[in-house]
Amino acid sequence: MAGTVGRGGRVSAAGSTRFPWVPAYAVFEHYLVGLRRTWRAGVFSSFLLPVLTVVGFGVGVGAYIDQGVGGVRYLDWLVPGLIASTALQVTVGDSTWPVFSNFQWVKTYFAQGASPLRVADIVAGHLAFVLFRVLTTIVAFLLVTGMFGALRSPWAVAALPVVALLGLAVAAPTFAYAASVSSDSWLAMLFRFAIIPMTLFAGVFFPVESLPDALRWLAYVTPLWHAVDLCRAATLGVAPQWSIAGHLLYLAAWAVAGWCLALRAFRRKLVV
Repeated sequence: MAGTVGRGGRVSAAGSTRFPWVPAYAVFEHYLVGLRRTWRAGVFSSFLLPVLTVVGFGVGVGAYIDQGVGGVRYLDWLVPGLIASTALQVTVGDSTWPVFSNFQWVKTYFAQGASPLRVADIVAGHLAFVLFRVLTTIVAFLLVTGMFGALRSPWAVAALPVVALLGLAVAAPTFAYAASVSSDSWLAMLFRFAIIPMTLFAGVFFPVESLPDALRWLAYVTPLWHAVDLCRAATLGVAPQWSIAGHLLYLAAWAVAGWCLALRAFRRKLVV
């Protein structure tokens, strides 16, 4: 199939609009092929990280918190926050340097852009791979924490669609950011001034209600807090602090806005 990407980022190849998901799947498959060489190390870290985190924070720190949090054992209360924060870390890790590298170093996006792929296919396929990485990591996390008896409800499986939506809500705007910066130093700044503070103050390790009002509202603005609240409700089998629909709509708004920004940033680089 032959074709080119022209102004507007559309493919001229015949039949490309009959199955619009097929080109994006081809991009997704490209990243899967690369993963075949590194999946062993990824599986090891996916299981090792939750074990160390649960033992260090849940068992170690939890031993000093006799009353738990809100009458819930600290390990059980902490695990859903770690599920969401781990999804955040994996998402940002796979949406920063890999995207920047595909533009600045290995030029993968330009090679894909010279094919019949549309810009939307390139973005969607890579986003799908990031979500795949997030979901496989969290499945491992759920298995490990389940062995520790930290999942108190069968609704814990609902954490998977929650982290998938969180991944999309974070990955899409991060794609746009990584595609727009001129140096990878800006990516390190993203971790330092956004991801680390978000992880510390979005209710992962302690209730946001213990924060001053100004910091509390900053926590509420972050997409991570909404995912933490939903994951905590799922694993504990309780109602979330905020409405389920409100959480989902807020995360979806981040995802839609990020998708639009990512398409705009990619088109500026790829469309001539």
